Amino acid sequence: MTEPGSATRRATAAAGHARLLLFSTARTAVGKGALDWPVPAQGTPVRELLDELTRAHPALNAILAHSRIFHDGVPVFRLDERVRAGDELAVHPPYGGG
Repeated sequence: MTEPGSATRRATAAAGHARLLLFSTARTAVGKGALDWPVPAQGTPVRELLDELTRAHPALNAILAHSRIFHDGVPVFRLDERVRAGDELAVHPPYGGG
């Protein structure tokens, strides 16, 4: 079963899934802490994946504007970086505590 919003993807065959990890308010907005998101064989830019995610979960729009994104444990500085099947993308909104 694919996640909501995946029907908006271009007619490109999915090669597999990337794992999206959602923390803090992002987890609350989506209702779960992890999603398996379809990605095409050539991968998809981080920007496009996040756009798809916000179309499926509009409450994330404001949260993502202030979040740090990590791709396989490394901070994302370029949103054109490609996410491929088997990759992990983590969304870390601002949170405090100690």
